[in-house]
Amino acid sequence: MKNNIIQIAAVVPKLKVGDVTYNTNEIIAAIGELSDCGVIVFPELSLTGYTCADLFLSDLLLQKSEEALLRIAKETEKSANAVTVGLPIRFGNNLYNCAAVISGGSVVGLIPKTYIPNYSEFYEGRWFAAGRDIKGETVTINGKEIPFGTDILAEDPYSGAVLGVEICEDLWIPDKPSTHAALAGANIIANLSASDELIGKQEYRKQLVAQQSGACYCAYIYAASGTCESSTDMVFSGHSIIAQSGSIFKESIFPEYPHVEKAFVDVGSIMHDRRRQNTFSNSGASEYRRLFVHINAICSGEASIAQMAEILKQYDYPIARNPFVPADDATRNARCSRILQIQANGLATRVRSTGINNLVIGVSGGLDSTLALIVCYEAKKIIPEIKIIAYTMPSRGNTSEVTYGNATKMMELMADEIHEVPIEEGVKLHLNQLGHGDAYQGEGDVTYENAQARMRTYILMDAANMKNGLVVGTGDLSELALGWCTYNGDHMSMYAVNASVPKTLVKFICSSYAYMCGNDELKDVLLSICETPITPELTPTKDGKINQMTEEKIGKYDLNDFFLYYTLRYGFEPARSVAYVLKAYPELGYDEVVASAKNFFKRFFSQQFKRSCLPDGPKVGSVTLSPRGDWRMPSDASVAMWLEDLEKAD
Repeated sequence: MKNNIIQIAAVVPKLKVGDVTYNTNEIIAAIGELSDCGVIVFPELSLTGYTCADLFLSDLLLQKSEEALLRIAKETEKSANAVTVGLPIRFGNNLYNCAAVISGGSVVGLIPKTYIPNYSEFYEGRWFAAGRDIKGETVTINGKEIPFGTDILAEDPYSGAVLGVEICEDLWIPDKPSTHAALAGANIIANLSASDELIGKQEYRKQLVAQQSGACYCAYIYAASGTCESSTDMVFSGHSIIAQSGSIFKESIFPEYPHVEKAFVDVGSIMHDRRRQNTFSNSGASEYRRLFVHINAICSGEASIAQMAEILKQYDYPIARNPFVPADDATRNARCSRILQIQANGLATRVRSTGINNLVIGVSGGLDSTLALIVCYEAKKIIPEIKIIAYTMPSRGNTSEVTYGNATKMMELMADEIHEVPIEEGVKLHLNQLGHGDAYQGEGDVTYENAQARMRTYILMDAANMKNGLVVGTGDLSELALGWCTYNGDHMSMYAVNASVPKTLVKFICSSYAYMCGNDELKDVLLSICETPITPELTPTKDGKINQMTEEKIGKYDLNDFFLYYTLRYGFEPARSVAYVLKAYPELGYDEVVASAKNFFKRFFSQQFKRSCLPDGPKVGSVTLSPRGDWRMPSDASVAMWLEDLEKAD
């Protein structure tokens, strides 16, 4: 597989205002220590210092800056990265505040600042001209012509990285140069900045970077001048920010100098997002010059699963074990609360539109039906006329004592009307009429197992007719991905509230609700349900205890949800997902993870027919499988190429 992960750095060096030689030495030293970074960004006017003021009119300062630029370029001859530094550049009759892109021993291009601030504490218009209209030009330094203009992108065709540059104020205006660069193909934006620090400015600056990286589907590196600048009228904080696609990866402010913030960005994921979001169009690419640079991925070339996993471990690339579940408690609780709010409001809207206030739900004592019942309960807070009619449908010999007890307690605490309808007699009659026999015939007896699931759905549908109600579905996203549901059994309902909630998140929503519901009895039963092993209870119990474990049949939900997330959200090939699992779950063996991946993809492809006729249900996250929304897949698609990818990448 190809590796598109690139380590990038925002550097705030020590400097002395006006001392180009000192500043150059500091920059060269920093570059030498960051050979593993594909892109290195220094602050605005980092060769001279931003606060030189009228010293910018000194020919000596300008000449020394150009000489220093060439010296830095020579030091990068053997580097495999792109470096951006800031300096003043003479062109025609004017002086320009520029970013220089350096790579492979050469100054590849010079990009002038598009917008020159000349308000409040900023006085750049006294020294610098705006570069807004400069395109297709060159500047001659030491006899060499260097591309000069705002129409420059720096590209490494091997890693897929395309670097665009803007300078400080360019980010703060409506028509941002980085927007145009991103539409033309830039997937990494460097911002060389000298933003002074004011009360509240850090938060606003952070919002700007996050928003721009999200709107442009790009990585964004922001490096601002530090406190080494003159404090005559302003104080600078060395604010460094690295973001990707709306998420802040790293941030620091008022650090000790020199200071480096490093982060990994995934160009492959960025480009997948752009292709997926088809309103992100190609625009203005012909107006830019693409100049070749070296922006190496953390390991160039093709990699096997084992090699990729080793790369991820070596660089300690951050990968969440449960990508659907935030690791931070506060973030996770807020996420769970919002998901529940979306589910409840979706159900409430369906109640309003149908005029049917009676909600019929089957309660098993498992996680999914518990979450669905909570959703009904919350929807009733929105529409008080809702009546929750709960049914538990035990199958003697198969339903365990713990799930039965939890189901009945949940219904007592949350439902308006409670019914118990044992299904064993109906199932026996049905199986005997088929000529199957009413006894479980061992592993693989899906007729016996599914007859129970269909009997329960049959009862709920008829009960809904009798009660003038809507059957609320309980199945979750993970079950739909794996086809772990009985076709026209628990697969079917009149509104499926959990259809886009993965199994790994269901448990956290239920446990989060336990602590916020304000009812100790409800809290206790919810926590008991969260601790109960996941089971469909379609085979005989053992001495009244749970005997059928779902994860023994279809694999661990943690891994299945992991494969689901990276396959749908980022379009990962199976081999890459396996490598990510090996990094996230170091305790698992190679063969075990590959076997789990094969199982997932076989089930995912073969069970599409169940997803093609799903009932309606609310979308709550970026990954969902509704055939009317995010996922349209032919039921007859072949899994062969996906399995082959796992074999070839060994």
